[in-house]
Amino acid sequence: MVIAVRTLDEGAWVNVNNTRIVGVSNVWKLARHDICDCGVAFFVVEVFTDVGVDGRRVEARAGGQCIGCGERGTTGWLQVGKMGESRFRSVAVEGVHSPK
Repeated sequence: MVIAVRTLDEGAWVNVNNTRIVGVSNVWKLARHDICDCGVAFFVVEVFTDVGVDGRRVEARAGGQCIGCGERGTTGWLQVGKMGESRFRSVAVEGVHSPK
């Protein structure tokens, strides 16, 4: 199955098959990350810098800031969703994520 993946509005949204699936201003809990020294970074996303597909996984890199310590940076690849048999499924942003 072919899917279209891109950013919209200067990195404000990740778009999959012409549907906005995740936007900036969400707080992502990041474990095993390179943003700062916090064990789990509460990372507010300010921009999506890259999007891509790895098998069935849709991934994005995000720039933003840890609200715990103030450190700014860009994440590794974060899974933002997965293509199922017939439709796309977004990840729960509220969960804990580990960038690669």
